[in-house]
Formats: sequence, structure tokens, C-alpha cells
Amino acid sequence: MVDSDSSDSNREADALSLTETERRALHDCQVAIEYVYRAYGNLLTFHHNLGHAMDRFADAEAALREAGHEHWANQLRDSHLPAGALEGHWTYELVESFSGSFLSEITAFESSVREDLADGIGHVAERRQQQAWRERGRDQD
Repeated sequence: MVDSDSSDSNREADALSLTETERRALHDCQVAIEYVYRAYGNLLTFHHNLGHAMDRFADAEAALREAGHEHWANQLRDSHLPAGALEGHWTYELVESFSGSFLSEITAFESSVREDLADGIGHVAERRQQQAWRERGRDQD
């Protein structure tokens, strides 16, 4: 079954006056932005994983203190738990910095290029391929 909204968008994409170089540039931008979002997901995974690790170190601090190992418990409390993941920055700060600067800027860039070249239509290359493959299938019948 073919989605009529998808077919309409495919026809709109086919109606665009794009050179092959422009199509390639749009495709490269689209794929690049998808990789940026994947990288962002990995950053969030890093943030969550390190957060869970630090929670376990906080539990270890309490257990070390309870077991009479004040020196080790104090070292965790004073040096490691408050230190942050990277040069004093906690992972939430890395996430906020990335999403508030690079992610928003590069997303806006990709969106502007797509709006200017393709009337905002995404996945132009894929829509063209989809349409060609569907037409090829109908031609075989």
C-alpha cells in the first residue's frame, strides 16, 4: 500500500528544478544532520552512563564510611564526586552546551539550505529513488 501523502511529497520533490549536484548536496546535508543527531544520542548515553556510575560511587562512599574507611570515603566525597567529567564540567553542561550551540546552529543551517533549494522538502534523493523504484515495479506489471 502506498501512502498518498508520501506520493504527493514525492511528486513535489520530482517537480523541483534541482541539478544533480544540488540533489547530492541536499542528500549530504540530510545524512550529515542525521549523524549529528546520532552523535547527540551518544552524548546523552554518555551523560546517563556516567551519571549512573557517579551514583554508584556515591553509594561506595557511604559503604566505605560505614566500613570505617573514612580516608577513601572522604577522597570520593572531596575529589571525585564533585569533579565533573571534563575539566570541571559535568556531563549535563556538555549536553546543554552542545544542544544550545552546535546542534541548534547546524540544524538551522540544514533546514535553511533545504528550504532554499527544495522548498523545505526533506529526503529529496530518497523520494526520487522511491518514486523510480515504484514506477519500475509498475512498468514490469
